[in-house]
Amino acid sequence: MFTDEALDSVSVPSLWRKSQQSTQESRGCQTRAVHSTEAEVQTVSTTSSCTQTEPQDQATEQLLQQHHDEPEPPGLKDFLQRVEDAVIRELVRNARSHAFDWFQVNWEDHSQLVSCLHRLQHPSAQERDLHVTSVSWSCTGSVIACAYGRIDDGDWSTDKSYVCTWNLDRRGLNPKQADLVIDVPTAVTALCCHPKQPALIAGGLYSGEVVLWDTSRTQDPVLAQTGMSADSHREPVYQVAWVPLQKRGEFGVLSASSGGRVLLWTVDSDQGRLVLNAAYALVRQQVPHSSSSSSYKARGSSTVGVTSLALSPWDSDTFLVGSEGGLLLRCSFSSQTPAAVVSSEGQSVTLRAPAVFSFRPLSGPVHSIHCSPFHRNLFVSAGTDGVAHLHSLLQANPLLSLRVSDSYIFQVQWSPTRPLLFAAATGQGEVQIFDLGHRSLRPAATIDQGGAGQAATCLSFNCQNPHLLAVGRTDGTVGIWQLSTYLTEQSPRESSQLEQIANQVAE
Repeated sequence: MFTDEALDSVSVPSLWRKSQQSTQESRGCQTRAVHSTEAEVQTVSTTSSCTQTEPQDQATEQLLQQHHDEPEPPGLKDFLQRVEDAVIRELVRNARSHAFDWFQVNWEDHSQLVSCLHRLQHPSAQERDLHVTSVSWSCTGSVIACAYGRIDDGDWSTDKSYVCTWNLDRRGLNPKQADLVIDVPTAVTALCCHPKQPALIAGGLYSGEVVLWDTSRTQDPVLAQTGMSADSHREPVYQVAWVPLQKRGEFGVLSASSGGRVLLWTVDSDQGRLVLNAAYALVRQQVPHSSSSSSYKARGSSTVGVTSLALSPWDSDTFLVGSEGGLLLRCSFSSQTPAAVVSSEGQSVTLRAPAVFSFRPLSGPVHSIHCSPFHRNLFVSAGTDGVAHLHSLLQANPLLSLRVSDSYIFQVQWSPTRPLLFAAATGQGEVQIFDLGHRSLRPAATIDQGGAGQAATCLSFNCQNPHLLAVGRTDGTVGIWQLSTYLTEQSPRESSQLEQIANQVAE
């Protein structure tokens, strides 16, 4: 107890300061203790992590040394030492073996090699029972052009027809509504998009005319046409193709008809017409006969009705033609031999005989020819006999013949990315895709869109997007099929295997 004197000697503020200092020190001790403890825990955790890879304490090292001195049970090490010599011997033997040189692993399910993306159709054409006669991709690979006509017997020269286009990259694509519909006064028998200008399409008509359409001109898409003159065809045009001209960057249109003439046209867009640049006539008396075609006998007309045409991508002077009678000929643009035609009155250009070599004839009309984009001497042909023939330009007889169908083959075409792959559209409605690398020579894939009695009349690979294949049918539809990687990507040694096929001697 404080006395009055003590209270007098110790002031009240002094006591308050001592009390406050004691409280602050007590609170400071608690904070340092907690903070110190947390730092201690973090430091221990870090030290523990380091111990896992580099032991620091003597007890751990002794424990590891004890386990190291103990004998290991028999395991992987003993097994590898025991089989090492045998494995090395087998590896050396396999390295020298050629048993699996052409074997390729295919992990894909063959049922998924093709799938249908779109089924394009023009209702008006289907209502009038028109067939798809030709399909062609634009140079951009985005637009598919389709021609309508008839492939069966009958006079279709006055039957109205159509050319339709669909842009597959368009967001609002309507498979039942074409982006562009061109009305044509007669059946369209052939179609080919320009290799550089996406808006230009060349077409051949049943009437014998050749027409050039510009799809950017929606009001009047006809850019130029041949009309009916002494220079033009008088029979149905079965094939059209774009040909590079001598002037750099310009193209002409090559057309072939059943009248036996192959004509080269240049475009005069100012006059709105196609001008005849060169003309070739195929006459039976001027067709060269090889030993394999000596049994072929001319019958009927003296002219050779051309039903198919192909340009060599390797030699600008070479083109191939197939005829109604089964003739298969190699021709030259530079030929100067006058054609022995009975009448050529009114022709503005002298007719020349282009044939320089004859291959073994087929047993019926040659519907399709296509040159390999991977080998300068190889091409494939097909027709009414249902057999696809692989030829070399250097030999009269085919190198290989494949039974594709019991019906007609309407078109064959090489893959733009696979040297050993080609497709064939058949009268049975199927598209057979063959891989010449398969020893069995069975189809690598089959496209069957269904529909009994509906033939597959035409097909076209997309060179810009090789995963796409367009197939036209007699039911008026165009199927856009997606091909798997197996059907589009070139495998190792594929080019060398194609070279071996090209170098073999025909029987």
